[in-house]
Formats: sequence, C-alpha cells, structure tokens
Amino acid sequence: MHGAMPLIVTLAAALGLALVFGFVASRLKLPALVGYLLAGIVIGPHSPGFVADVNLAMQLAEIGVMLLMFGVGLHFSLDDLIAVRRIAVPGAVVQMGTATAMGAVLAWWWGWPWPAALLFGVALSVASTVVLLRALESRGAIDSVNGKIAVGWLVVEDLAMVLVLVMLPTVAAWSHGEGQAQDAWQTLLRTLLAVGAFLVVMLVAGRKVLPWVLLHISRTGSRELFTLGVMAAAVTIAYGSSALFGVSVALGAFFAGLVLRESEFSHRAAEESLPFRDAFAVLFFVSVGMLFDPAVLVDQPMHVLGVAAIIILGKSVAAAALVLAFRYPLNTALTVSVSLAQIGEFSFILAALGTSLGVLPAEAKSLIVAGAMLSIALNPLLFSLIEPVRQWVLQRSELARRLEAREDPLAELPITTHQRYLARQVVLVGYGGVGRRVAEALYAQRVPFVVVARSRAVVEDLRARGWAAVFGEAVEPATLIQAHIAHARQLVVTGHDAGEALIMLETARALNTDIVAVAQAGSDDEARWLRQAGYQQVFTGDDGLSAMLVQTVEMAPGASGASGSSGSA
Repeated sequence: MHGAMPLIVTLAAALGLALVFGFVASRLKLPALVGYLLAGIVIGPHSPGFVADVNLAMQLAEIGVMLLMFGVGLHFSLDDLIAVRRIAVPGAVVQMGTATAMGAVLAWWWGWPWPAALLFGVALSVASTVVLLRALESRGAIDSVNGKIAVGWLVVEDLAMVLVLVMLPTVAAWSHGEGQAQDAWQTLLRTLLAVGAFLVVMLVAGRKVLPWVLLHISRTGSRELFTLGVMAAAVTIAYGSSALFGVSVALGAFFAGLVLRESEFSHRAAEESLPFRDAFAVLFFVSVGMLFDPAVLVDQPMHVLGVAAIIILGKSVAAAALVLAFRYPLNTALTVSVSLAQIGEFSFILAALGTSLGVLPAEAKSLIVAGAMLSIALNPLLFSLIEPVRQWVLQRSELARRLEAREDPLAELPITTHQRYLARQVVLVGYGGVGRRVAEALYAQRVPFVVVARSRAVVEDLRARGWAAVFGEAVEPATLIQAHIAHARQLVVTGHDAGEALIMLETARALNTDIVAVAQAGSDDEARWLRQAGYQQVFTGDDGLSAMLVQTVEMAPGASGASGSSGSA
C-alpha cells in the first residue's frame, strides 16, 4: 500500500522528521535548518532503514525554490536590482572567478583533469539563494541595503549559472573532441537571445497581464481563488520560463514576483503565499540532507575540509575585499561575505549534469554535497557573528578604524551646492517608485529639494543629473544633518516603514521645530499611527500618491518662482 503512495509517504516522512529534529535543534539553541538537514540524512539512501523517494523529494524542493524566489521578487523591485548593479555585477563576476580558480587549483592538485577541475570550481562559486533568503528573512534584513546588495549579487550569479548550464553539454562534447568551438559560441548566442526575450516578455507584457489577471480574480471575492491564482502564477511562469526560454525555474519565479511587485496586490500575494513558501523551504533542506553520504567524511576528510575552506573562507574573504574596495562600510562587507559563504541548489544541478556528461568524477558530487551541508549548517552561526566580529576588528585594527571612519563623498552635499538647496528646501527621503514621482513633480515645479537615498548607485545617478542627493540611512541623525534638515521647510518620507518614519520625524523636530512632515504609509493603521505621532499629512495607495504629489508641491516653498533646476550648482 505504501509503495502505491510514494508522494504521501515522502511528504509524511520528510515533514514529520523535520518537525522532530527541527524542534530538538531549537531546544539545543541550534538553527532549525540543522534539524531539517539531519531529517534528510535519516530518510536518505545512504542511511539504514526507511528510504524516501529521492526524485520526488527533489521535485518538491524545486517547488520550494520557485516559491521562495517568487517571494523575494515581491519584495525586490526592479529599481532595487538596478540600484545595486554597480557592485552586484562586477562583484559577482570577480567573486565567482576567484572561487572558481581556487576550486580548480584544489581539484587539479588532487590529480583531476583540468575540465573536471574547472567545472568543480564553478560549482563551488555560486551560493544558494534559498539559504540566503531564509537567513535574511529570519533577521528582518531582506529589505535593508545590505540585504538588497546580497540578493542582487546572487541574482547575477543565477544569471551566470543559467549560461553555464546551457553551455555545458556543448563545451563537454567539444572537450571530448565531439564538437567544435563554433558550436559553443552559437549556443552562447542562442542562450543570450533567449534570456533577453524572456526579460522583455516579463517586464513588458508580464507587468500588464499578471496584475490584470489577479485584479479580476480578486473581484470574485474568493480568497481561495486569489491564493490559487498567486500559486499558479509563481509555478507556471517558473516552469514556462524554463521550458520556453531555457531560463532556470528560480529565475523565472523571481521575475514573476518582480513584475507583480509594482501592483496593488503585492502585499496580499506575499501574505497568501507565505505558508506555502515556508513548508516547501523545509522540503528543500530535507532534500539536501538526502543527497549526503556520511561515508565521505571518513573516506576523504581532508578533501571535505578543503572544499569547506574554499566555500566558507575563500569566497568570504574575496567578497569582503571587493565590497570594501567599492567603499562600502565594514558591516556591509561582512554581511555580503557571510551571505556567500555557502552553496546550494545550482551547485547540485551542475554536479549532477557534469557527472552525467562524464566531465566530473563520481566523488565530486559527494564532496559538493558535503561542502553544502557544512556551509548551510554553519551559515546561521556566521550571521550571528557579524556584529561581534565587526566590533573585535575595529577594536584591534587601526586600518579597519580608518576604513570605517573614512569620509564618503556621497554622504554629504558637495561644497559647490547652491544656497537655495541648503535652506527652506524639501528633504525627500527615499527614491523608489513613489519617491521618484515626488522628485519629478518637485523638479517640474522648480522647487529646490535634496534626496536622501540608501543606495550609492542612486545617489551617483542623481548627482550625474545635477540633482542634490545624499547617501545614507535617514534614521541616522548624521544623514539628515548632511541634508540640512535643520533649515529645511519640509520633510517627505517615502518607501520606509512607520517605525523608521517616526525616528526620522524625531530627529527632524529636534533640529527644526517648524518643519512640515509628509509621509507615505503602507496601510491605514500605519497612517493613523503616523498622524498621531505628528506627521501633518500621510497618504496611502495610488489616490493617496496623487494627493501627496499635489500636497508636497503646494506646501513647498517657491513652487512657482524658484529659479534654476533642482540640483547642485
């Protein structure tokens, strides 16, 4: 009877044991995911007793990857992705190249041929988006600047891995003398065209079609139909992207969430899909445990340690050095480096494909899974050590203190900024979708304003346009001081939660008792809270945005008579 129900048996065993081991891990003050991994080992093919269906478990885990990437797309707008491109793109490329070189040299030292060594290095270079998202979500950091940089970095890695997976069969045949270099270039060109076509379809057609479909579903008043619509959108778009364009299901699901991000249904879609994302994420970690063969720890302990050292230390050091080279603070460097100190789903897929093509030896898969197990289990611990390590380094290193305290030219207005942007100006905090529209309205009415943004790339772009902009977190008093809040006429807060908006208001009122405060709220409850706290005008929704634009311009000084453009002279 059990053999006729492999899906039910696999689900029952995986979720039941994950609950038990996860609970025990939590009571022992260990991350729950350690328990999920142990549950996978117990029901895996390399342990005695009951063995679950590995193929079914991997498919269920793939659904978890889709839903998690769909969820991060709902929180990660295209503007966020573009904002971190200047560090995410070169950072991901250089870090992947460095990790690939380290892995290849290690495998070559073991006596592997160069094609196998190179592919092994690539498998160690790409981090798991699933593991990162779980770590950021558990700390409430997914919407932070550091979180957006880390997620953007991994999105670039995912794009690179799409090219590697599509190119690998052709390159493998060529290395075996069965193909030509021209075939590899043709495959690469076709892949780039397919990925480009997918992005165009999702960002152009998807932005209109998907919200339109959910709008009509929501009008039925049926909650289960709306939940079904969200789940269907995530899974079918993910699968369709893979079947039609050759894009990974994870990337397809990410862009499905991304195009829904700007619609009015993004918050509801995230809420409705959350239980499914959590459940299938557990199945992902269980499936990783099922792939692990504990015998590798006994047969090749030094090999396992070498792999773990590259994943946890080598990649981390390379990433931290790159982030510091881009003049980001030590906290950002540590967060990004820890985020990349693990491997996951893409590494498994690449190992399986490389083994089937005869490029990788059989032991490669066991070593990769062993490295993944160790790095995933240790990753939550590494995240908890970020702040203690930062304080320890600052206390003992003069160089670190100088780097932390170095002047950032984007953190203050240039000395050439005209006086009209230093007094009676509008201080606009946030430059997302709403903040951009407010800035454009102020600019059109020739109202002097200063933008405060927590993205270096955004501030660089604004200054290139001749606009006054300051980089930093507006919840820090020093950032608002640099925007000359003490002499401003108005504070406008967009794209921040109510708690952050209240901190900004306290700073502004302490320095400028006459300032007029306007804010965007995410809900009616937040709006009431902000009004009670002292914001004169608070708006929500699209109608509220229109009113906010009018109110901001009308309340601002010099709306009809300010001369010059809104930027630095």
